[in-house]
Amino acid sequence: MATKVILDTDIGSDIDDAVALAYLLAQPECDLLGVTTVSGSGLERAKMASALCKVAGVDIPIHPGVEKPILIEQKQAECHQAPRLPNWPHDTDFPRGQAIEFLRGTIEGNPGEVVLLTIGPLTNAGLLFATHPEVASKLKALVMMCGVFTNRLAGAGPREWNAICDPHATAIAYRAPATPHRSIGLDVTCQVVMPADEVRERFTHELLKPVVDFAEVWFERRQNITFHDPLAAVTIFDEEVCGFTRGRVDVEVTSERVLGMTHWQADENGPHEVALEVNAERFFEDYFSVFD
Repeated sequence: MATKVILDTDIGSDIDDAVALAYLLAQPECDLLGVTTVSGSGLERAKMASALCKVAGVDIPIHPGVEKPILIEQKQAECHQAPRLPNWPHDTDFPRGQAIEFLRGTIEGNPGEVVLLTIGPLTNAGLLFATHPEVASKLKALVMMCGVFTNRLAGAGPREWNAICDPHATAIAYRAPATPHRSIGLDVTCQVVMPADEVRERFTHELLKPVVDFAEVWFERRQNITFHDPLAAVTIFDEEVCGFTRGRVDVEVTSERVLGMTHWQADENGPHEVALEVNAERFFEDYFSVFD
C-alpha cells in the first residue's frame, strides 16, 4: 500500500525542493495527497509545484500557504526560479487562505495514515499545531528537513535556514506530539552533494527536465546541488538510508543572536528522532531508482 504524504515546501528558493517533489511524484510507493507552499511569493511557488505535477500527469491539490513568519521579519520574500515558469505549462489559479485547513482536514480524514513532510520554514506546520493541537497525534509521522544537531561537519553551521526563517513556528513544531517525530538536519544533508555538470548529465528523465531548467537559475550562484530535502523525502521510503538517534530537541526563541538554533540532547526516552548518519551511496541509488 502506498504511503500517503503531504509536502509542505518553499519550492523556488533552494533548488532541492523541486528535486524532492520530482522524487515524490515518481516514487511508486508515494500517494501524494497535496502540496502546501510556505514563505513569500506563495502563488509563484504554487505555480512551480504545478509545473512538475503537469509533467507527471497528476492533478493534486496545491495550496499557497502562509507567506510571513509568525513574529520575525520575512527572510525569503522571492521565488527566485519563477522566471523559468513560462517554459512549462502550469496552473495559475489556486485556493487562497486555505492551506492550514487543507492540512487539518486531510490529516483528520486519514487518521494514522499521513506523513507530513516539511522541507521549508515551519510556519504552516507551526500554525497547524498551534490552532489544532490534536492533529499531530493523528499523523503517521512528521518528517522535517530542519536543524543542526552535531558539529561534526564543517559545512553545517550552528543554525539551519528552515529553523531560523520562523523560529517560533519551529519551536511549536518540535513540541507537537507526533510519533515518530523525525528531523534530518544539515549534519547529514551536507554529505549528499552533486556538481552541476553531473546534475545536467543525470537529470534526463521527463520529470527531471523542468527541475534542471529551474536549476540553471540556482547554478548562476552555486555550482552544485546539496540534496537536503530529497534526503528527507527518501527516508520515508527507506528507513535505512539514515541512522536515527532518539533524543530531545529544543529551539532557541529568547536570544536574538541565535534565534532558531536547535539544541539536541540524546535521550532514549526523548520524543524526537534525529538523523546523525547517512549512507550517501545508498541515498543516490534510492533517489535515481524511481526514474529508471
